[in-house]
Amino acid sequence: MTDLRSSEIHDELDGDTLHEECGVFGILGHPDAATLTALGLHALQHRGQEAAGIVTFDGKQFYTEKRMGLVGDHYTDPATLAKLPGYISIGHTRYSTTGEVALRNVQPLFAELEVGGIAIAHNGNFTNGLTQRRQLIADGAICQSTSDTEVVLHLIARSKQTSSSDRFIDAIRQMEGGYSMLAMTRTKLIAARDPIGIRPLVMGELDGKPIFCSETCALEIIGAKYIRDVENGEVVICEIQPDGSISIDARKPEARQPERLCLFEYVYFARPDSVVGGRSVYVARKNMGVNLAKESPVEADVVVPVPDGGTPAALGYAQQSGIPFEYGIIRNHYVGRTFIEPTQQIRAFGVKLKHSANRAMIKDKRVVLVDDSIVRGTTSVKIVQMIRDAGAREVHIRVASPMIFHPDFYGIDTPDRDKLLANQHRDLESMCRFIGADSLEFLSIDGLYQAVGGVARDPMAPQFTDHYFTGDYPTRLLDQEGASNVRKLSVLASNG
Repeated sequence: MTDLRSSEIHDELDGDTLHEECGVFGILGHPDAATLTALGLHALQHRGQEAAGIVTFDGKQFYTEKRMGLVGDHYTDPATLAKLPGYISIGHTRYSTTGEVALRNVQPLFAELEVGGIAIAHNGNFTNGLTQRRQLIADGAICQSTSDTEVVLHLIARSKQTSSSDRFIDAIRQMEGGYSMLAMTRTKLIAARDPIGIRPLVMGELDGKPIFCSETCALEIIGAKYIRDVENGEVVICEIQPDGSISIDARKPEARQPERLCLFEYVYFARPDSVVGGRSVYVARKNMGVNLAKESPVEADVVVPVPDGGTPAALGYAQQSGIPFEYGIIRNHYVGRTFIEPTQQIRAFGVKLKHSANRAMIKDKRVVLVDDSIVRGTTSVKIVQMIRDAGAREVHIRVASPMIFHPDFYGIDTPDRDKLLANQHRDLESMCRFIGADSLEFLSIDGLYQAVGGVARDPMAPQFTDHYFTGDYPTRLLDQEGASNVRKLSVLASNG
């Protein structure tokens, strides 16, 4: 009998999805800073479920709490929040893209520097993080984590600039990739976004106090007002003055590049009720379904979403096609990992732990199954079989995004290139046979662009980051180019 570790069982059941990057939240000058940060992180839980951390400052010292697991498992406890006094706070909810799953990698990371204490947290990934780390270690630096965020702390410490703000800016200007980052000092909350704006970051306000977070849904949960998006390449420095007022200094790059938001924010990552880049995520996803119905119609009796990601697109497909929408699959939202026994019999349940067929809506029907994306295709195989077992006459899969051919290096945890479904089959017909469907179609890249931005893709100057579909990476990939020269990170066993 094969003895799988719990992480391997998780891969067996959940390894066919693109995992979110991370979520960040910060607030300056509010007496309930920690509580508001915990609420904000709760709204951003979809962006990372492995761990969460909060750092605060109360005018005298910094406080930090880092926990493995969900935000609600820890930060709803008044005793935990009581350990986080202060009027400045930043928080982070994590899914690891670089570094192991260990408490020492949970952000925010904190360090005492010559200019005072500083905590930082970021969403996304640096494409030169390992390259920078290797150089820092060669120069004598000691790294305590395997997170690429720690590299920024070292660069801040080594900067020749005078103020903490200028040191922070000096450090992030040496980093490449897709990121949004928050930093806090004794008096400042600093927000920064990568030069082309791959990862989102918004600015809000509550009771006159500035807030920064990954998505607008984190503002909604606390009743805060949306102010604007942080621009790509911009650094916003908010500082409490001696008289208690808050100054805001927005520093923008001299030569700003065109913004290229990650398309997967609209396809999969962002919450449907968020507004990303000035666009409703829900409307964009519904438009994807509309365009999918126009491009790939089929005679059928019912449109069924693969929950929860496929629901808005399925509504759009049903609306455009005139085929009735039904919840033909019911999702179990209360599935955990710890109870799963490492036996083949239990693993064989597969998707049924998370999804169940609604037989009354499927039996004897021709079903259009709408999903937001297909990665490896293994989950699709199980769902199609589940629908057939429930009595469906036909199963037609329609995917509300293009085929994924290329891995991501900006914060999305994607499988290796050769494990992606699109690279394992010579054509669409072969993919369809593998999945077991009667037909299989994907949304075109232009259909996706039109759903999100209203116009087709400009191949000379793409409006969004779309390399997973097209292979057009928007930045250099230094760590990948020099992979043969970068030694693998050492891993110290941790109970965290």
